[in-house]
Amino acid sequence: MLQGIPITHVLIVSSFMFFAGVCGFIIRRNMITILMSIELILNAVNINLVVFNKYLFPDQLQGHFFALFVVGIAAAEASVAIALIINIYRRLNSISVDKVNEMKY
Repeated sequence: MLQGIPITHVLIVSSFMFFAGVCGFIIRRNMITILMSIELILNAVNINLVVFNKYLFPDQLQGHFFALFVVGIAAAEASVAIALIINIYRRLNSISVDKVNEMKY
């Protein structure tokens, strides 16, 4: 799978994905895009786990198991976040982060 691809190329793509997710998390005001940015960050971490496992310990699968664990956590996080976003939208008719401050009153 990764026979001809150097580790630096994969790490560059993964770091670009990670920083695009961080940038989206910081800049965006829509809760759905913030959730997508968090998922992008988690996918970049998964790529790092699998690639470092492949290059450092090619006969072992710990990186793959950690990546599967992160996928499971991301699925649970996404389902809870979407449920919260739906409840916020029902109450405020908006999914902007700026409007969530109104819920405490």
